[in-house]
Amino acid sequence: MSTTHWLIVLAVFGFIVSSVYYIYKSARKFNLTEEQKQKIAERNKAWEKEEREED
Repeated sequence: MSTTHWLIVLAVFGFIVSSVYYIYKSARKFNLTEEQKQKIAERNKAWEKEEREED
């Protein structure tokens, strides 16, 4: 492979790595309150109940 091909490969590899790193750094964890967690749990139970009734 010529030098040009190696430069293209390195540029593509760098682009992929930098994109993944940017996504990793920009991701945030959810800080939910206990009330929000409870609502989510209740909603999941309701969905599971509906799915059981459909079967």
